[in-house]
Amino acid sequence: MADDNNTPAGGHGVEICLDEVSKRYPGQKLSAVESVTMTIPAGETVVLVGPSGSGKTTTMRMINRLIEPTSGKITIGGQDVLGLDPDKLRREIGYSIQQAGLFPHLTVGENVGVVPGLVGWDKKRIRERVDEMLDLVNLDPGEFRDRYPRQLSGGQQQRVGVARALAANPPVLLMDEPFGAVDPITRGVLQDELMRLQAELGKTIVFVTHDFDEAVKLGDRIAVLGERSKILQYDTPEAILANPADDTVAGFVGAGAALKQLTLRRVREIEVGQVPTATIDESPAVLKERLGTRRGAIGLVLDKRNRPLRWATAREAGAVSRLDRAGRPVEDSVALASTLQDALEAILTDDDGVAVVTGSRGEYVGVVDIDTVMNTIKALREEHAEDEPTEDQS
Repeated sequence: MADDNNTPAGGHGVEICLDEVSKRYPGQKLSAVESVTMTIPAGETVVLVGPSGSGKTTTMRMINRLIEPTSGKITIGGQDVLGLDPDKLRREIGYSIQQAGLFPHLTVGENVGVVPGLVGWDKKRIRERVDEMLDLVNLDPGEFRDRYPRQLSGGQQQRVGVARALAANPPVLLMDEPFGAVDPITRGVLQDELMRLQAELGKTIVFVTHDFDEAVKLGDRIAVLGERSKILQYDTPEAILANPADDTVAGFVGAGAALKQLTLRRVREIEVGQVPTATIDESPAVLKERLGTRRGAIGLVLDKRNRPLRWATAREAGAVSRLDRAGRPVEDSVALASTLQDALEAILTDDDGVAVVTGSRGEYVGVVDIDTVMNTIKALREEHAEDEPTEDQS
């Protein structure tokens, strides 16, 4: 499974199969996990969702043998994991947990380089990989490489945790509620980052959460688990939202299933708008001219890497000598991989009712406004109505 030559193909996702996998702890009358059978397709994100105590984390940890199965078979890329050395197995599987789990006495760079060092990479290769991984998770290597975890925000620590999990280019990434300990805004940003990374890297990701909305947003497939990891439904988010298998699954879906369809639509699927822009090193007069005289017109100030920094009107641009002082900061943005639900939340919290859309490296792509999202909701409701059976059909 390991990437021995650091080629991209070496880290592409592989299929994971669980066959009648169970875990029974000594002295316990019932199994913690009972006869789980499922196939996780190569290169997909599969989310295990269920209430606390359902066994979802135990099931995931048996994949890399942090917990040893009592019975059953687990294969990764066709290899029986029970026949592999457990330490070697874990070095070939990325693992990201809540609150990042970083080593506090190591710098960010040393944390990211831990697994490549364990598998024998030389110092030059590790150093290059550390910088590559930090850049991948949108942390400037020059700024963050030599910091310690305590000097980072919760969201930054979680990014480092993901970078460390991906550093040796593993085909499989296990994620145990990795974003559960951060605030809602940061959590949304980290979810967007994960979707962007997955679009680039194509890993096989097993993601544990108790949050069904997070499962719908991130998962190619969702496994809704009941007691002892009994699989109540294993399907695409669209199928589960449209046809919950039973009342328990319907309880997870909750009210507003039609509105949850916004979580299945990505910003990249709609036509984004544009506003006038100017880079930070241009004159305020340039942005003022581009905005013109239209009442309520607003533009964006971009940095030298084309990333959005500030919103400004013509009046605000004309009142300063430098554009880095104009208007107000861009507080929130959404990526092309973000959901329309994310876009709606960003729009509703913005003073002008507009959300900035950014690309894979945070560069400006366009904007989306409330009218665009409302038109999409209307279209989804019409689709939903067409799919509902009539009295004659039921």
